[in-house]
Amino acid sequence: MGKNHERIDGRLRTFIEEQHVFFTATSPLDADGTVNLSPKGVNGSFAVLDERTVAYLDFAGSNAETIAHLRENGRITLMWCAFQGPPNIVRVHGRGEPVFRDDPRFPGLLGRFPSVDPTAHGLRAIIVVSAELIRDTCGYGVPFMAYDEDRTLHADRFRREDDASLSAYFGKKEDIATSIDGLPGLPLPLPGLPAPASAG
Repeated sequence: MGKNHERIDGRLRTFIEEQHVFFTATSPLDADGTVNLSPKGVNGSFAVLDERTVAYLDFAGSNAETIAHLRENGRITLMWCAFQGPPNIVRVHGRGEPVFRDDPRFPGLLGRFPSVDPTAHGLRAIIVVSAELIRDTCGYGVPFMAYDEDRTLHADRFRREDDASLSAYFGKKEDIATSIDGLPGLPLPLPGLPAPASAG
C-alpha cells in the first residue's frame, strides 16, 4: 500500500509540518555497532528547505549518536506517523550532514527556524537531510493519541547555560565528543552561537 514520491510538497509537506513529533534513525557502518533511534519534538525545530531537502535543530542531550553516524557515513531515515486524523506514515530516507555552529552556512540555516529560541535549548548543530527516497504507507496499526502541549523541561534546563558552560557540560558527558561505539561526535569546545542571518 506504500507509495513513492518525487518531492516533499502539497499534502505530503502539510502532513509532515503538522506533526508534533518525528523520529530519526541512524547507524554506524560497523555491523556490530549501535543503531540509534531518537524522537524529536520541539515545535518549530523542523523545516522543509526545498522539495527534497529538510533540516532540524539538534539540541543538547545525553549523547551525540546521530551526529557521529552522519559524520561517518551520512545515512539517515526520518519518520512521521499520524496519531490523530487519517492514518499515515511518511519516511524520508536520505543523506544527512551536521552543520556546526562555526560553519558559514549556520546563520542562514538558523534563520529558517524563526519560532524557536535556540539559546533556550542548547543548540549544538543543524542537521540537513537530502532525500533519496520519500515514501508513505498506511499507518493502520498506529493508535490514536492526543497531543496536549510541549514539555518545558528541556528549555527550563538549558536556558541556564551560556556558550562556555554548555561546552563544559558537553565535555563532561561520556558520549558527546565520541559516540557509544567510539566514533567522533560533537566537536568540542563548542563555538559561540552566531545570530541567525537576516531575512532581508
